Amino acid sequence: MANVKEIPTPLTKFAGFLASVGIIFGGIIPYIPQYFDIRRTENADGFSLFVCLVLLIANILRIFFWFGKQFETPLLLQSIIMVAVMFAMIEICVRMKTKNLLVPVKTRYFFDDNNSTVTKDDPQLMHRFWDFDLKYFWDWTDFTSYVEFIASFTVIVGLLMFMLIDNPYFVETIGYAAMLTEALLASPQLIRNHQKKSTEGLSKQMVLLWTLGDSYKTGYFIINQSPIQFLVCGLIQLTIDFIIALQILIYNLPSMRSKTSSHHVK
Repeated sequence: MANVKEIPTPLTKFAGFLASVGIIFGGIIPYIPQYFDIRRTENADGFSLFVCLVLLIANILRIFFWFGKQFETPLLLQSIIMVAVMFAMIEICVRMKTKNLLVPVKTRYFFDDNNSTVTKDDPQLMHRFWDFDLKYFWDWTDFTSYVEFIASFTVIVGLLMFMLIDNPYFVETIGYAAMLTEALLASPQLIRNHQKKSTEGLSKQMVLLWTLGDSYKTGYFIINQSPIQFLVCGLIQLTIDFIIALQILIYNLPSMRSKTSSHHVK
């Protein structure tokens, strides 16, 4: 007996639509509380900009992978939106980090006998992409440098994809590179937390939303039978999410105990 193809009902269509919307916009939600935390405190020290680097590279590679092996459109749209959001995160982080790099300079105006204070950028404190100083890679002090680096990376990968798009091994390699890079997106934050032995400045809501989002995304990959690269990516991401959540508990445990002890003393 021939298999009868199921006709989607309005309910299943609506559920599919919601799932697609969740995939497209779910990835950016964790960065909303972190963005507003940075804006409120005017301090970006708790957030690793290398998270943005990892996500930019991963999603640009994923976009090029789509041209060689087309996957679900919601995943493509997710990558495009994520690139835009990462540039927004970089912009506010760089703006806050360079805010204190303005050096007061005394000057005297011909119409004013009093010394006035103006601000001037100290060239020794400013670092740009075109300086090609590896010591300050991805630690530049102007937003344009980040755009220039990502634009250069995009052009190089785009030319390679144009020349080798008919080579299935190259296309699959781009897919694995994209997914492996994305899978490690939280590793810079994990390393930063370990080096500082602190998670101060890191949005706890962002980590929670990372975990929920990666759980949802991994389930989506399984249900939709996405390429194996996507499933491997999701599982690695979930592992790193749980480790960061464990760091938050460990590094905040002493302060929690201190607060409890002071409360008992009172």
